[in-house]
Amino acid sequence: MATLLHLDSSLWPEAASVSRSVTAAFRKAWEEQHPEGDVVYRDLAVDPVPHLDTVTASAGFSAPAEHTPEQATAFAQRLKLIEELENADAVLIGAPMYNFTIPSTLKSWLDQVVLMGRTAGVEASPTKGIPVYVVASRGGSYAPGTPREGYEYVQNYLRAILGDTLGMEVDFIVPELTLAQSNPAMADLVPLAEESRTKAHDDAVSKGKAAAAKAAV
Repeated sequence: MATLLHLDSSLWPEAASVSRSVTAAFRKAWEEQHPEGDVVYRDLAVDPVPHLDTVTASAGFSAPAEHTPEQATAFAQRLKLIEELENADAVLIGAPMYNFTIPSTLKSWLDQVVLMGRTAGVEASPTKGIPVYVVASRGGSYAPGTPREGYEYVQNYLRAILGDTLGMEVDFIVPELTLAQSNPAMADLVPLAEESRTKAHDDAVSKGKAAAAKAAV
């Protein structure tokens, strides 16, 4: 049975969140192809995972038999997150840009699932080759050639951590100019914003179907 791991990290509900509306379109397309499939969903804004602390991190560098009771409890929670990722046929992440980078809740999840010697730092990582689709929404535009190109720390970072570190196959869907409707200074950009949002939804549907077809092989 195919499994989709779906993570949202936007602070806002779907009605007010572009990233959530686009991930919802992807998920719907995926589920239509896999009505009997399994979706593991985590809303990191509503139910954030713990920040990586000393107890949890130190447990990752010692044998389970040597763990203190506190380390054992913390590491068990970390392993649950890692196993959800390892067992997924595809991963869907909503990653809106906040202050030029990803939400802190998404960073906490990444810190938990990147484990040296298991998901990272080994040639045969269980996460290697898993397709991950990232909806990287942003209020303005940070595309190549734009004035703020150098401030793009979402795609660059996630490509490094998901692709280079975890060995996943990273694909981005990027709805831009999401603040055009609410920012008077961006009024002239509303048509471009609507075009970008429409394209993002179309991409989400087509990539959701493609991901489902790939998982069925």
